[in-house]
Amino acid sequence: MSEVKPTKVVTGKARLSYVHLFTPYAHNPGQEPKYSCTILIPKTDTATKARIDAAIEAAKQEGAQSKFGGVLPPVLPTPVHDGDGTRPSDGMPFGEECKGHWVFTASSKQAPQVVDAGVNPILDQTEVYSGMYARVSVNFFAYNSNGRKGIGCGLNNVQKLADGEPLGGRSTAAEDFGPVQDTAPVYGAAQPAAPNYQQTGQPQMPAVDPLTGMPLTPGM
Repeated sequence: MSEVKPTKVVTGKARLSYVHLFTPYAHNPGQEPKYSCTILIPKTDTATKARIDAAIEAAKQEGAQSKFGGVLPPVLPTPVHDGDGTRPSDGMPFGEECKGHWVFTASSKQAPQVVDAGVNPILDQTEVYSGMYARVSVNFFAYNSNGRKGIGCGLNNVQKLADGEPLGGRSTAAEDFGPVQDTAPVYGAAQPAAPNYQQTGQPQMPAVDPLTGMPLTPGM
């Protein structure tokens, strides 16, 4: 068994959003495409949050030597945010699904292993989507690139635990179409008799073939 690194965390049951686990994705033009997902940890899962805090602290200490020249910056951005607060990118509130959760994104250049509750590889990609519940293996690390310093989160592997309501506002076919309403006339079915001239005082219109649109000749 490999040694467990202090910067590694396997979460408890979490909800996933912005799931890109089978095909790498770039959020902005010019960015390098990566496999990624956003992880929503319930605030009630204090055990997972404690492991995350410890792993981030370990990543800071490692980074002080490997990335920051032996001096830990006084302010170091971390990837975990309060879902009841605002997004650091634009100051707007997080989505409704983030309320009551800790929110962070993990990404990797390498494809993660994606397995089911029995640790069997998931081959049907439609079973993996934003809104499902999973455990996620992640690794926190320090970075110092182009003048930007902070703590990032790498994505290792994902284990789907349960289905959930899909996120993203996509409707289902049932919501779009509802039950089928067959209002087309049935060819050959009895039709109400056309009123004649004596009944209406109007000339009687000839019957037409519903397939050809041509008048029907009496006796045919």
